[in-house]
Amino acid sequence: VDVFQAWCGPCKPVVNLFQKIRNEVGSNLLHFAVAEVDSIDALRKYRGQCEPVFLFYTGGELVAVVRGADAPLLQKTILEQL
Repeated sequence: VDVFQAWCGPCKPVVNLFQKIRNEVGSNLLHFAVAEVDSIDALRKYRGQCEPVFLFYTGGELVAVVRGADAPLLQKTILEQL
């Protein structure tokens, strides 16, 4: 989940990375979503940050958090979680 605030928007360059990885591993294994923190109370702890935050869930449980648009770290985290 790409967690963003309305004033900065979702991290568009990372969408391409996720699409590339999803094509490589199969569309059933990886799902990408965006969530605006100002409209979801459960995400309020991520409000007021200027860097993107990426939350990784497996089976409904939060399993990893990556702060910042660090493509190599995001790719590593995705592949580790898969």
